[in-house]
Amino acid sequence: MPLEIKRLFDFPYYQLEKYNLDAALVTKYDGKWIKTSTQEYLDKANALSRALLKMGVKKDDKIAIISSTNRTEWNITDIGVLQTGAQNIPIYPTISPEDYEYVLNHSESIYCFVSDSEVLKKVNKIKHKTKLKEVYSYDKIEGCKHYSELFELGKDLNNQAELDQRKSEVKHTDLATIIYTSGTTGKPKGVMLSHNNIVSNALDSEPRLPLTDGETRILSFLPICHIFERLLIYLYQYAGCTVYFAEGLDKIGENIKEVQPHMMSVVPRLLEKLYDKIYAKGGELSGIKKALFYWAVELGEQYEPYKANGWWYEFKLKIARKLIFSKWQEALGGHLKTMVSGSAALNPKLARIFCAAGMYVMEGYGLTETSPVICVNMYANNMFKIGTVGKPIRNVEAKIAEDGEVLVKGPNVMMGYYKDDEKTASVMTGEYFHTGDKGEIDSDGFLKITGRKKEMFKTSGGKYVIPTLLENILKESQFIEQIMVIGEGEKMPAALIQPNFEFIKEWAKRKNLTIGSSNQEISSNPKVIERIQKDVDRCNKNFGKWEQIKLFELTPDIWSIDGGQLTPTMKMKRAVIKEIYKDLYNKIYSN
Repeated sequence: MPLEIKRLFDFPYYQLEKYNLDAALVTKYDGKWIKTSTQEYLDKANALSRALLKMGVKKDDKIAIISSTNRTEWNITDIGVLQTGAQNIPIYPTISPEDYEYVLNHSESIYCFVSDSEVLKKVNKIKHKTKLKEVYSYDKIEGCKHYSELFELGKDLNNQAELDQRKSEVKHTDLATIIYTSGTTGKPKGVMLSHNNIVSNALDSEPRLPLTDGETRILSFLPICHIFERLLIYLYQYAGCTVYFAEGLDKIGENIKEVQPHMMSVVPRLLEKLYDKIYAKGGELSGIKKALFYWAVELGEQYEPYKANGWWYEFKLKIARKLIFSKWQEALGGHLKTMVSGSAALNPKLARIFCAAGMYVMEGYGLTETSPVICVNMYANNMFKIGTVGKPIRNVEAKIAEDGEVLVKGPNVMMGYYKDDEKTASVMTGEYFHTGDKGEIDSDGFLKITGRKKEMFKTSGGKYVIPTLLENILKESQFIEQIMVIGEGEKMPAALIQPNFEFIKEWAKRKNLTIGSSNQEISSNPKVIERIQKDVDRCNKNFGKWEQIKLFELTPDIWSIDGGQLTPTMKMKRAVIKEIYKDLYNKIYSN
């Protein structure tokens, strides 16, 4: 009888019992992939737990983890902390030292694990204003204790009985972690998730993923401090998958080729970038090769699942896959069959093209407060519909409120916001959680998200505009990297646009146009503005007069996490973007 999983630390023990992998977790150090077996993973986690007990860590103490990349050490620390009945507090590495200070103090963290010297610098800046007793690092850094010292401290087994007792006292209903949402406004909120919230969500999501027990290779790169990737890591452990941790976003292309994953989780932004690179390469071809490339892309844009387009389309698709799309697969390791997309709305055009290429993109939907999965598509059993986020997973119920908001009920709904009963009460109606997203459930039971409740705005003429609908169409343009539709309380909608500088430079070269070399010159070049206007005009045809974008301004910066325009999960911080570009905003509305 296999171990019953009730607490998060039960996952690796279940893996040991059922699969006992030689390579459970794999991280690259000094250019070499180093494997950690299931047994070593648990041995280290147990040594860490024993050390924490010797250091006086009590039940419900809080221990922070801040890592710039996903790595084996994160998981060892996670299990090591949870087994003692303490909670782990994952913190986004890219937030400011002031936000570090806020989260560490609000959570009352007493120890902190950091990945590298950059993160350590930020922590050291504010450490004296917190309750931190000590900081341990994963990289070897002079002047900072290395986390391996804890294996030494926990090496002897003289307090193993105490650890076993602590583990047995951890209930499935106990708090496991507090995740501070990066939030697009105000101070981060601490979302309290129990062991049962996350365990139930992993087990209820598992049937939706095409994992071959004990054989699937995963590449993990989305931040593990976010609940989406973290939930998947537990799920992968349950299914006996080998998880490789990418070196960073900048090394994704290289790592995909080395690891040759069968599956990975993605955000739409990454798929957009992958597609743009592939499309730009296609533009460099000539003659029949170029014609075939564009033919395949056009065919891909018409893709429908379950052979709904008929035999003639499927025949052409077979040829396109053999001649063109097989090369796309090769560029992504040659074995990638499934990508799970979350965090933001996925452009249906991208879903169609990647599916046509034989790399199926399964869009899902969830929030930190729901641990996170609410719905996800699945190719088997006719559970896949492009343009939707799928059907709710087992044991989770979604319904639409009178005002169109998506409400959710299930064992995955959070315990509440840490130290904020008022905020918790404001998002709950009985057992239903208010997601803040607007949506529709179609006659087949698929959920479609139509926009964020808060992001929908009214113009001064009293007309409603849903910015995401316009933004999603315009992000199909190769000339537009990011776009934010504005106009709340103003006479008409407008937009702030970050051009795709890389693509525009290639386009100008092909057309023999002089547009300047700096981002500032490109964003103010009349030819570039005129070309982007064409795409805006094309988009406007799909909308009523009151919704159409009348004016836009191009920003000279690349919107990024470090620049403050994007959250760590690549969502736009609308209020921040409006503030950063208030001169452009005023220029639009003073016309």
